[in-house]
Amino acid sequence: MDRKLHSLLSEQKETIEKRWLEGILGTYSAQTARFLHEQKDRFANPVGQNLASAVHSLVEELVQGSGHEALAAPLDTIIRIRAVQEFTASQAVAFVFLLKQVVRETLKQPVGEGKLDDAVLAFERRVDELALFAFDIYMGCREKLCEIRVEEMKRRTSKLVERMNRIYGAEGEEPPLESGPSAPDGQRPKEQE
Repeated sequence: MDRKLHSLLSEQKETIEKRWLEGILGTYSAQTARFLHEQKDRFANPVGQNLASAVHSLVEELVQGSGHEALAAPLDTIIRIRAVQEFTASQAVAFVFLLKQVVRETLKQPVGEGKLDDAVLAFERRVDELALFAFDIYMGCREKLCEIRVEEMKRRTSKLVERMNRIYGAEGEEPPLESGPSAPDGQRPKEQE
């Protein structure tokens, strides 16, 4: 990363982090965003605290120029939260692109002078790569959720079958008749037309 850009990003790290978190919280309803932002107790607000911590880590690692390995854990934290919420795939990962806007607005003066255009473009390419990485994580989370749902349906179906077997006897026996004329030798009466 360009030294001048690295220096500017390092100086503005807290501002970038704060604005990016505000942008992410802005993707929620006003009431939810207010709660996530204002409630500082990590037990009362684990989602808000995990988002804030992950954003801090991501900004730190991006400013340092870290690779995907260092970005994976905090990015995974945010994506896991958003994957189980009512977001579409594009909405779930769109927060990554907010970072480009935040950086541009925060570094407006130096970038506008044309001194850092190439360095900022290189940084933005890293953000684009981060978005693609986020999408891969999101898809993995959604696949896991589908697997969990399928397993839950299998478990419920299995319990239902077990319950039916207990109610109606051993496998292979037909359920007893509820009402109607009795048939000789335990045979079922022919259905009347």
